[in-house]
Amino acid sequence: MRALSCETYAEPEALRVVERPDPVPAPGEVLIHVHAAGVNYPDALMVMGQYQVRPPLPFTPGAEAAGTVASLGDGVTHLHVGQRVVAFTGTGAFATHVIAPAGAVMPLPEGLDLGVAASLPLAYGTSMHALIDRARLQSGETLLVLGAAGGVGLAAVMIGKALGARVIAGVSSAGKGEVARDHGADEVIDYATENLRDRLRDLTTGRGPDVIFDPVGDALTEPAFRAIAWGGRYLVVGFAGGEIPRLPLNLPLLKGASVVGVFWGEFARRDPQANARNMGQLAAWVADGTVRPLISERYSLERGPEALRALLERRVTGKVVLVPS
Repeated sequence: MRALSCETYAEPEALRVVERPDPVPAPGEVLIHVHAAGVNYPDALMVMGQYQVRPPLPFTPGAEAAGTVASLGDGVTHLHVGQRVVAFTGTGAFATHVIAPAGAVMPLPEGLDLGVAASLPLAYGTSMHALIDRARLQSGETLLVLGAAGGVGLAAVMIGKALGARVIAGVSSAGKGEVARDHGADEVIDYATENLRDRLRDLTTGRGPDVIFDPVGDALTEPAFRAIAWGGRYLVVGFAGGEIPRLPLNLPLLKGASVVGVFWGEFARRDPQANARNMGQLAAWVADGTVRPLISERYSLERGPEALRALLERRVTGKVVLVPS
């Protein structure tokens, strides 16, 4: 097998493609022939040693993969060789083959593009968990999504619309605003040229958004929180802007608002049945066109460092995937 190897915690450009023996699944595991692997911001942080999980070196990054079952470990009975599947692997997906626990492998319907499937577990799983389980977003509420043209942000835009919310997309350029509108956003705020807090006040007649989905952090967090509605829920999803913000705690007090953490990977591990329900609903929305995942570019395995660099520099709209073959 060929794999993109991280041999020291460093910038993505230090990654290199290596040859390794094909892995053999242990009992309860599945070997997947990878057709596409989703590329996510945590992958970049992980190879730089800046993520909350630090795999022992050397390791292959990549948290999600779609492909076909190559072989099965003992005790795996709900899958068969050749079946199209998607899996959340945590690491290892940037390779031609990857091992996954059988419980993390989901069969795919015929006709679903494997690149699209590879984009679903992390970004869309996170957004489903955030909006359904953590925010309990209700039809008719107003949702602000920061970083709304990125992978997890665009997922939140579409899922928010599917749940019946009015969605305001916060973006950093006019082009990203067009992407967000094309995927269902009702309103767009370009915070590169507009005052975020003022525009939120105008768009909500002073009330503010009920739920704020924030995968960006940094300088956007405080002005967004200052605009939140009474009793609002602020979802802490990530810090793609670079800095982890320090929020004055008098603001939640004055707004009667909640700061709500979102950690999908741990949720999926602790409550696999709830996660499976979310993913089943997501699959139905993808099948009927309610949710339309955007794959903006497909990279070869050798160009994996380039894909991670594009994520770090926030040049990606929707999701990008690696195609290892």
